[in-house]
Amino acid sequence: MTLDAALAIGETVTLGRHTFEADEIKAFASKYDPQRFHVDEEAAKASVFGRLCASGWHTAAMWMKHTVASFPATAERARARGATLTFGPAAGLRELKWLKPVYVGDTITFTRTAESHRALVSKPGWRLLSSRCEAHNQNGEPVMRFVSLTLVKAE
Repeated sequence: MTLDAALAIGETVTLGRHTFEADEIKAFASKYDPQRFHVDEEAAKASVFGRLCASGWHTAAMWMKHTVASFPATAERARARGATLTFGPAAGLRELKWLKPVYVGDTITFTRTAESHRALVSKPGWRLLSSRCEAHNQNGEPVMRFVSLTLVKAE
């Protein structure tokens, strides 16, 4: 079995779905991104968005929630392929883009595609996994995209 197979290089995994509701959008934004188009429905109507929409950070946080929840199933798939997979911390993001607003009632599907990995000289046994991460609305339109860098140990 190759390390690429254990890390599922090239395989797209659906992490989960989430429907964004007005109360949750306002609560998140009130605490972390209190811009008028995220916290006030009337002000949002006069904004460039035309109605209340979720903070991009809220969308990214939901992606992260679903990612962490997917770790046990990902590790189990690796075990089925004959490998042990341990997730470490994130090492960063690249090319984060919010492509379309996430409006009240939108159901977003979150995915991750492992693309490549390399050994970490400073941490023997660990690798830096690069994954393409995406979020699409119920119409299949991309709303967010980025590259995630994660430390993983695969044996």
